[in-house]
Amino acid sequence: MIRFQQVSKRYAVGPVALDSLSFTLQAGEMAFVTGRSGAGKSTLLKLVGLLERPTRGMVSVAGRNLARIRRGDIARLRRNVGMVFQDPYLLRDHTVAENVALPLVAAGLPGNERGKRVRAALGKVALDDSQHKYPRQLSAGERQRVGIARAIAGRPMVLIADEPTGNLDPLLAAEIMQLFIDLQSYGTTVLVASHDLLQVKRMRRRVLVLDQGCLVDDVPADEVAS
Repeated sequence: MIRFQQVSKRYAVGPVALDSLSFTLQAGEMAFVTGRSGAGKSTLLKLVGLLERPTRGMVSVAGRNLARIRRGDIARLRRNVGMVFQDPYLLRDHTVAENVALPLVAAGLPGNERGKRVRAALGKVALDDSQHKYPRQLSAGERQRVGIARAIAGRPMVLIADEPTGNLDPLLAAEIMQLFIDLQSYGTTVLVASHDLLQVKRMRRRVLVLDQGCLVDDVPADEVAS
């Protein structure tokens, strides 16, 4: 579902962000990307979501070489890629429900179906009673959960998440991670960037370890606990 072949990313200023990365994630697989700050975790996720393009190498999602995606087709591809970031980027003048519905509106879903999916997604992140609130009325953790609900409402083939539990208490963080596991069981490929090594260890999923833009380890799920 996700494939990197000798992928490098260089910016005009600063060190190499990614250097000759190669790995593959199968449909329905869940994996973590970890490493120190600046290791390249966020850049890797941005390449999957076509927020950035590689300097060299090939990135493919669902069998499509992203280098061949024309600018006008990027929005269509992103309908199949749910994205969760450290900052959920909510529209302040939209309610919680309206924020969650945004990708569904872009996809052209009818109103009744949008409503069902929004309610289901908010239920999964324990925000059933907050759909009419505005972002300013929510805590940082609640806003992050709205961002997660928005990402899963479209039932994407791929979900990428950049430090999705950084603003959450441990109990809720564990619940959100369980939600990602549930998505995996439905066939969604889940890739999560995290620096929380204890949480990663508890999840017992494959771990890609980055250091200065290089893939220095690829730990299978059955070896993570040790």
